[in-house]
Amino acid sequence: MINRRNFLRGSLLWVSLFFCFSFSAFAEKPNYRFDGSISREVLENYLDRAVTAGYFLVPGTPEGYQFPYREDDIRMLHHIGAKFIGRAIYRWSEESKLGDPAFLDYARKLIDRMHEVDSDIIFQGCLFEHVSADVNNLKIPDWVFEAFHLPVEDRNFRAEEMIKRISPDSVILMGSRGGGCPMIQNLETKLWFFFLAKSYIDIGCEAFHLGQVELIGKDDPDKTHYSVMLQMIRNYAKEHARRHYVLLDGHTPQYGFIKDGVSLLDFNSFPLRIKEVLNKPLQGVLEAGYLDALYCRSLPAISPSGWKAESMPYLVEFDNFGIRREPPVGTPNLKDHFCWGYDEVTWLSVQEEAYRNNWLRYAFHWLRKTDPNGHLQFCVIRMISGPTATLTLRSYFANTKSESCPVGFSQEETIKELWNFQ
Repeated sequence: MINRRNFLRGSLLWVSLFFCFSFSAFAEKPNYRFDGSISREVLENYLDRAVTAGYFLVPGTPEGYQFPYREDDIRMLHHIGAKFIGRAIYRWSEESKLGDPAFLDYARKLIDRMHEVDSDIIFQGCLFEHVSADVNNLKIPDWVFEAFHLPVEDRNFRAEEMIKRISPDSVILMGSRGGGCPMIQNLETKLWFFFLAKSYIDIGCEAFHLGQVELIGKDDPDKTHYSVMLQMIRNYAKEHARRHYVLLDGHTPQYGFIKDGVSLLDFNSFPLRIKEVLNKPLQGVLEAGYLDALYCRSLPAISPSGWKAESMPYLVEFDNFGIRREPPVGTPNLKDHFCWGYDEVTWLSVQEEAYRNNWLRYAFHWLRKTDPNGHLQFCVIRMISGPTATLTLRSYFANTKSESCPVGFSQEETIKELWNFQ
């Protein structure tokens, strides 16, 4: 016969444990709420779930490829629980496509579709350090001139007005076929960046990667022009962004982008800078102090939202910039940014699947131990170079390889495992 008193005590114990565990799970759920500004806690919760998903919001690549596996990309992003979708929309050449209403409409509809499942997700657009001559084929909308209190002109953007230097004797940065690096002190650059920012905010983007800010600002050493431009973008976001705020970051080889003690960026970002293991072909490690790596170097500043950081939070990402020609791939060189002759994401793609997954585990835990201000931005979609690229639509996909994505590199379960570890 069951003792009623013991039964009740046991029942109460299980009920207490149930509510205890339920409350604990609820209490530990990351906070993604912000409006008008962002706390460090919420910001870092987003950085903890950040991915690079290049061109995710774009209907086709610059080379004309379509994305036949987009449905699987959508599944994968929801499956792993991504919250910050980096580099989701940008132009690196073929800027005139932004003049086609269908281009941005595609992105808007996809953002809305993703937000129906998870309204917390942030999508990032880019204001990059490159503009091509194709921007000359893009008409400037009236609202761009009006935002700068300028007379409305019936004309297109002018690449040559963006890339010109203060000194006429200065070399055009990243110059190629009528294009180059837009310089922030030029009014035409400001018109272009505001056009991009407003266009992306209006479709639902809440973050911008600003690329190589030191290059764009090379003729603006005290950051006067940059601070004015970024404040103009923030002011527009305050009125029109989904949560009245946009997160700004850029590559910071000086370990911060600061004016008068205040960071112009919400967080810093930089490539991983993978160091070759000389006696182990194609293997790589992370190391604080290697080349210009950001680890343990992110500078103190007051954030744009007003909180003080002894070291600003940052993302490190798998960069892509091509393969080295001389000496050829497979040859180590600790003095350059290549890893065994490959850019970082291409280096990852040429590894065996088991090594890729184990390396992600290693990098994730190494960074958490080495510098808690840093966060690993997992790569889920990004352009790659070399022979591997010809077999995979010139892109690395973290998707599990399947009939839905036969070119997947199968890292999504590892990413989900590591995020669930946190």
